[in-house]
Order: sequence, then structure tokens, then C-alpha cells
Amino acid sequence: MLIFWKRRLVFLANTKTGSTSIEMALESLADVAIQRPPALKHTPAARFSELLAPFLGASAEGQRFETVALIREPLDWLGSWYRYRLREHLPIGGDESFAAFVRGYLDHPQAEFARVGSQSAFLTDAAGRIAVDHLFRYEDIGQLLEFLEDRLDCAITLPHLNVSPKAPMDLPDELALRLTERLADDHALYEAVGQPEARHHRALRAGA
Repeated sequence: MLIFWKRRLVFLANTKTGSTSIEMALESLADVAIQRPPALKHTPAARFSELLAPFLGASAEGQRFETVALIREPLDWLGSWYRYRLREHLPIGGDESFAAFVRGYLDHPQAEFARVGSQSAFLTDAAGRIAVDHLFRYEDIGQLLEFLEDRLDCAITLPHLNVSPKAPMDLPDELALRLTERLADDHALYEAVGQPEARHHRALRAGA
């Protein structure tokens, strides 16, 4: 998470959306840079709104801080988590395939190796509404960079960091269907962000 005091802007670090590269590029411009522990670095939007936003507002004479974040195509996002587990040689159940990782994600309770949360949980409030002022697709990261360059009045070049190697991501049809159903809110949110009129609409309900 990066806090730009004078610009009244906060970058919320959604996992597996290039947040490490963005923080590396912008850390010197930020007044506050929280990169560890992970629970603080990846503070969800709702928790920020509830706990940190009031504190920042009170410290800034009532001025509100806007938030900005990225969202990634849900299957690709989960695949990135899977590749990260492989890269770090963390245990994955079964044959360590993507299918095994997905089964762990779908289990109740979830397998420890697949307990990675969800993007909708990170980006929305308890009512399922977008809790971020400016939300961009990871696949259209250039739009985020244009936004940040305009707000921060600087040119931004992203380093390539924390990149995991490619790995097969084939899934049986039945498992792919179950995963699509499980990630329904994430898909709805991702598709909504693709609509120009909805990209910054805070009242949009995921899954509506």
C-alpha cells in the first residue's frame, strides 16, 4: 500500500496484479509505503475505508483520500497464485497440477496451499459494492499508469519483478465449471470494470 499525502491518493495492493513492481517504481514518491507484513501491504479496500481512511481524513483536516487499485482476470489471477506456489516450491496437494490447486481452492474448508482469498473480497464492501474509487484492469495497466502519471505529475516505468514461470493450466470441464461458479462475483466485478461508465462507479454491486 502506498499513501501519497499531498495528492490525497492511496494505492491499494491487490495480490497478483503487479503491486510489487508498482510499489518499487513509486516508493520514492510516496509519503508512506507499507510493503510488509503482507497483511498490511495487502490491506483490503473495506478495511482501509473502515480503519485507515478516517484516520487519514482527520489528519488531513477532513480532506478525503481517494483509492486506486487493479483487478485481474479471475482465472489468470488464480493461475498466478498457482505459479507462485510452484516457483517458491511450496507444497501443493495431489500431483501439484493446476487442477489439484483448484480442487484445494474449492474445498470446504480450503486447503492451506490454496487459501488465497478472492479479488471481490479485497475490492468490495460487505454489501458487495466496489469500495475503490478508481479501479483498472491489470490487463490494461497502461490506463492505470496514465492515471498515476497525471495525478502524481511524473513519468512511470515499471520494473519486471516477482514474475513466476509459466505452467500448464488445463482443467477438466467439470472442475472448470465449478471454478467459474465459485468466482462468479470476481467475474462480474472484472466485467463491470471493463465498462467505461462503470469503471469508477463506487455503487456498483458485484454480481448484479
